[in-house]
Amino acid sequence: MGHNQTMTPGNLAITGRTRLLTILADPCDQVKAPHMMNVALAERGLAPDAVMVAMHVKPPVLGTVVAGLRVLPNFRGSIITMPHKEAIVPFLDHATDEVKQVGACNVIRREPDGSLSGTMLDGEGFVGGLRNMGQDVKGKRVFLTGAGGAAAGIVFAIAKYGAKSLTLHNRTMSKAETFAAKLRQAFPGFEVNCGEAKGTYDLVVNTTSLGMKDGDPLPIPMNVITKDTVVADIVLQPEITPIVAAAREKGCITYSGKGMLGAQIGLMIDFMLKNGTA
Repeated sequence: MGHNQTMTPGNLAITGRTRLLTILADPCDQVKAPHMMNVALAERGLAPDAVMVAMHVKPPVLGTVVAGLRVLPNFRGSIITMPHKEAIVPFLDHATDEVKQVGACNVIRREPDGSLSGTMLDGEGFVGGLRNMGQDVKGKRVFLTGAGGAAAGIVFAIAKYGAKSLTLHNRTMSKAETFAAKLRQAFPGFEVNCGEAKGTYDLVVNTTSLGMKDGDPLPIPMNVITKDTVVADIVLQPEITPIVAAAREKGCITYSGKGMLGAQIGLMIDFMLKNGTA
């Protein structure tokens, strides 16, 4: 193909010195991070010294893959996404307070000695992306559905940044109750409830996978959404999920998973490359 300058910057001169970044996902066809990360690396002048690729990792082989990454000196770090955010935690040698608090991790770094450090940036990314739109969680009545690794990071950030209240819903309600108990311990006095949505909310958040497949039911009932509700869906593909489309028809401000990921990209580069040095 040669040095075609119309290609995305950063894809032109990968060498034996290029450091490898990955995203571990199942499935992985829908992931947006490699393109967004490679553009950001190029903008920072870090390409082709570092490049990101996707790895399709089935849950049973996560440990095998992580063991392999540990022994690659040119591997620098990985974004961790569904369904591995909680499963990755036991493989970490060093975990930030966010990981210990949340019980999930969404980015890891290989240290020079082969040990793995991990942190959780979903919450910071979620709040940061909202702020980029001129919105905030402070003072908001929030309803969130889902209880996976991303939800864990987001609910702690919602409490940390001053939401008025939070209602948690999950198909397995015991997981929502576990989140609620951790939140009450970490943020005494914060109002957190578990159960179905009641009344209306200022901010509703879907952290489940509902909306990724045709025919999925709406993850949040429309009767709890008014035209003043901010509707967030962290599903990345499709970017316009059924709940986002329905909310836009109602005149709501909407927030997609791409916005949340975009707010995290810089933070992830800093973590994986130790403050941006490939």
